[in-house]
Amino acid sequence: MKILFKTALATGLVAVSLFGSATVLADQNKGLELAKLRKQADSGWQDSQATLTMELKNAAGDTSVRKLRIKSLEVANDGDKGLTIFDTPRDVKGTAFLNHSHAIEPDDQWLYLPALKRVKRIASRNKSGPFMGSEFAYEDLSSFELEKYTFNFIAETTLGDQPVYLLEQIPVDRYSGYTKQRVWLAKTHYQPLKVEYYDRKDTLLKTLELQEYQLYLDKIWRANKLVMNNVQTQKATTLTTTELIFKTGLQSNDFNKASLKRAR
Repeated sequence: MKILFKTALATGLVAVSLFGSATVLADQNKGLELAKLRKQADSGWQDSQATLTMELKNAAGDTSVRKLRIKSLEVANDGDKGLTIFDTPRDVKGTAFLNHSHAIEPDDQWLYLPALKRVKRIASRNKSGPFMGSEFAYEDLSSFELEKYTFNFIAETTLGDQPVYLLEQIPVDRYSGYTKQRVWLAKTHYQPLKVEYYDRKDTLLKTLELQEYQLYLDKIWRANKLVMNNVQTQKATTLTTTELIFKTGLQSNDFNKASLKRAR
């Protein structure tokens, strides 16, 4: 028994219970290998600018719509940078969010509130909070970095009619709002089709569906529709991309704190 246990550890295999009472083998080495393929498949895009709509739906089914823009910059050997600017409606117009993702250190995040004319820094321990009243948390807006998680490969399965790898990724940040995430990764392009988020009580909190994938630059896949459903509150947020262009010439100085106040 001791020899079997040591062998399992040496090969990166651990037993986990994810499907009710059934116990399956989670392969840490293969999980990391697939995560690396995901990261590699989404590299080389340099920078991008996108126009989106955000639809908020409450538990009663009432909806409200916002329009926003997102500028992004790929950063070598660290996390990416992003600047989100809200254009409508009037009560959020001019609100801007700056995110400097990091591979190892905590992300740096700031929110500019035009009504107060001030920049608010988002503390690390508050990044599990909702972003602008949506079902996306501040930490959900960080770029995907291998160092942020430990990975387990769970199974090869299907999602609908698509063959996928089912992975488990566990955040290493002690301030994360999640104990784990389950990711259905497409075998065709190594991009996530679905993500389940489990709260600090290890209870399913919300589910993200990534839909309407499109190929850009002959190599970069992007989901043009993201649907985040909170299974505990019955609220939902849908992000739909209406325009996306790459390699627009954005530079690092387009993503500093000064850029928050001048964002248009």
